[in-house]
This record gives sequence, C-alpha cells and structure tokens, in this order.
Amino acid sequence: MFPALFAAALFIAGCSRDDVTHFTVPKSAPDPAVPAGAMPPGGNPMMPPGGRPAPPGMQGDVAPPPAPSASLRWTLPKGWSEKREGGMRYATFTVPVQGRIDGSVVVLPGPAGGELPNVNRWRNQIGLPPLDEAALARARQPVKSQAGTLSVYDFTSDGDKKSRVVAGLVESGGSTWFVKLTGDAGAVAAARADFLRLMESLRLE
Repeated sequence: MFPALFAAALFIAGCSRDDVTHFTVPKSAPDPAVPAGAMPPGGNPMMPPGGRPAPPGMQGDVAPPPAPSASLRWTLPKGWSEKREGGMRYATFTVPVQGRIDGSVVVLPGPAGGELPNVNRWRNQIGLPPLDEAALARARQPVKSQAGTLSVYDFTSDGDKKSRVVAGLVESGGSTWFVKLTGDAGAVAAARADFLRLMESLRLE
C-alpha cells in the first residue's frame, strides 16, 4: 500500500513541475501612444546619446536667415573699395589706411537679439567688460541717414597695443544692419571720419 501511495505522490509532483515549466505569458501589446516605426534603434530621434533633449536649433538642419526685403546702399569715401559678400556678411570694405583694419556690413533678420547684447559682443571682442542699460545710453551716438537713425558706438581697448571698434546698427526694412570698423586703434582713428560719412549716406533701395 505504502509503495503505491509514494509512487502516486511522485507522479502528481511531476505533473505540477511540468505545468509550471510550460506556462507561457502573452507578449505585451505595443503602447498605442507611440506609433509603430516612430522610435528608431537607440530611442527618441530627438534625444542624443546621454539622454538629454537636443537644444532648440540643433534638432536638424538650421535654415539660413531670410534675405532682407530691401538692399542697403551707401556712398563710398574716396579711395575705399567694397566687395559684396552675400549672406549675413553683406559687404566688406577695403580701407586705404596703414595698419590692421576691417570694415563690414552685416545683416540679420528682425531685431537680431537686441542692441545691448550686440554692443557687449563688440566690447568683448576687444577685451572690454560689458555695459548695463544706463552705460549703453551714455555711450550711444545717434547718426541720421535715409535708412534710419543709427546707434553708433566707439570703444578702444586697454593696454599698450590698443584695438578700436566703431560700429553702428539700425533696424530698417525688417532687418537689422550692422556697419562696423575694427582694428588697430591708429588705423580706425585715421578712417573714422570717412566711416561716419559712409553711415550718413546709408539708404534702402
């Protein structure tokens, strides 16, 4: 009797193990909020390695700024020449003075970030600290032209070998135009009067 009961118990235990071994769980259904094919291998297409979302403007190709709705024109001083560049650097001036000097016209759409950040960027380029709004107003020199009144700034760096920037900006025709002369302090000083006359001659066509 006992051997028969023991064999029956082993048979029942074996059946239980088989039931557990062969039990299957159905696969989970895909999340309906994520369409099939929307997630490439590696995760979110907007999520770079490391898991942080890509910053604005870095999630794909960035379109170039739109062309200005009107063209800026000017009268060149005697002896100056120009090269039309296209794009953001609209033109480059060749200035007939001794020393390192660069003259340029740059155009950006809309307000282009605002006056104070752009002026402080110019100051940073020659090693000067930033201004606040009150100091900006004191440094501003208005220059009238047919394209509008430019806000003109003139800064010279510290130190033995000085650099200088004379630059003006005007928002006109849906764009902001930057007219800038920078380089060695002596070279910029020699060209400054002609440069101010060029600014006064600005017009939109």
